[in-house]
Amino acid sequence: MAGRQAPRRLPAPEQLVARARAAAAGPSAPDVPVRDAATVVLVRDGAEGPEVYLLRRHARMAFAPGQAVFPGGGVDPRDREVEMTWAGPPAAEWAVRLRCDGPTARGLICAAVRETFEESGVLLAGDAADTSVADTTGAEWEADRLALESREQSLADLLRRRGLVLRSDLLGAWAHWITPGFEPRRYDTRFFVAVLPAGQRTRDVSSESDAVAWMRPLDALDAVRDGRLAMMPPTEQTCVEIAELGCAADALPAAAARPLVTVEPRLVVEGDDVWLELAGPDEELS
Repeated sequence: MAGRQAPRRLPAPEQLVARARAAAAGPSAPDVPVRDAATVVLVRDGAEGPEVYLLRRHARMAFAPGQAVFPGGGVDPRDREVEMTWAGPPAAEWAVRLRCDGPTARGLICAAVRETFEESGVLLAGDAADTSVADTTGAEWEADRLALESREQSLADLLRRRGLVLRSDLLGAWAHWITPGFEPRRYDTRFFVAVLPAGQRTRDVSSESDAVAWMRPLDALDAVRDGRLAMMPPTEQTCVEIAELGCAADALPAAAARPLVTVEPRLVVEGDDVWLELAGPDEELS
């Protein structure tokens, strides 16, 4: 086990500064419930190296309006509770990796697969343990996606009806972020990586976004620096890390080799400066 990691500081994004200052100056923040969530960094090889799939959230959204994000969202109760056929590590193994109980691990994996399909049209499933769906376009697939998005059917219902197996082995656990305490909406989010399955194509389908794009992580970071794109710290930090990959196929091995350190940004106010400190509550790299 390595020693303690020095806290890393980032300037708070403009959209957080006002809330951060209000939280620092006012009474203790209310006890906001923290919701389990999953985010998936879809990776593919582009002409100049690995690219990631980003969605820009509508300005009207309550959480992270106008921000560039990866597909993802909160765990639905049915993600936890409904058993389904899947390939790859079972929920008990994922629970060890994700440092949570079995039902929560199952919920996080199912939410990762479901939200990716809902927000990009990409489905991490196949008709056998070593295959993946080759094409998810067409009217019937879109009807299934809309039924998931509206909660008219669960992921388990969709996979069972189509005779598909969830491919948990197509996911790699990448990071664990918890929304800061001063935020009015809080998420306990596991970030996963997944390589775009052969034959599948992303589609601009999410009702929560107004633009989508495949971008090299370094290009996305340049766009953030010059004001063409806005990102929350977890997304920005993940782009920094993904930029180090040589190709898309490196994503899952890199995820397996990473320690899964929990990061809950802490508010630091020093005069006119507002910082987010990125040391996590466990602060130990294992």
